Amino acid sequence: MTAQVQRSTIDLSAYPDLVVIYLGMRVRTLAGIKTVFSFGPRIKAAVDARPEGLLLHENVFYSLFPLHAGMRQYWRDFPSLENWSRSLPHQAWWKEFLRDSGGVGFWHETYFMRGGMEAIYDDVRQPIGFAAFAPTLPAQGPMFNARKRLGLTGEPAVAAPVEEKTP
Repeated sequence: MTAQVQRSTIDLSAYPDLVVIYLGMRVRTLAGIKTVFSFGPRIKAAVDARPEGLLLHENVFYSLFPLHAGMRQYWRDFPSLENWSRSLPHQAWWKEFLRDSGGVGFWHETYFMRGGMEAIYDDVRQPIGFAAFAPTLPAQGPMFNARKRLGLTGEPAVAAPVEEKTP
């Protein structure tokens, strides 16, 4: 006798400003293996600190070869995500990565309950996600940060961890 499939859905009415972000690191060189594994404990510590607005963090494994791992996070709203990403420890990680990618490509794709999506791909040599089917643009000027890519008005509560460098 077969069991009947139990189906359920969710009521997100309490989360009108929900933001879901997928992040990934894809190994490009042998040194990248160390980089990916070194981030695990740091990310765990940051999540264990329970950042304001982070509702859920889940680890995601994309592929074994090339090694490609990441996470999915659910945030209460964009200001919570933006403030955290511009503060320590994330701020230090971002500066460190932009100085030296450590043999990995990094990317994120963000989806907003109220509509809109944005993404960034740094040192990702083979297109993935949106970049696999949509044109890519340099992350400069109005494409430099998530707030600008989304066309949001106003200034963030926390300054950017890195300044835009124009060619």
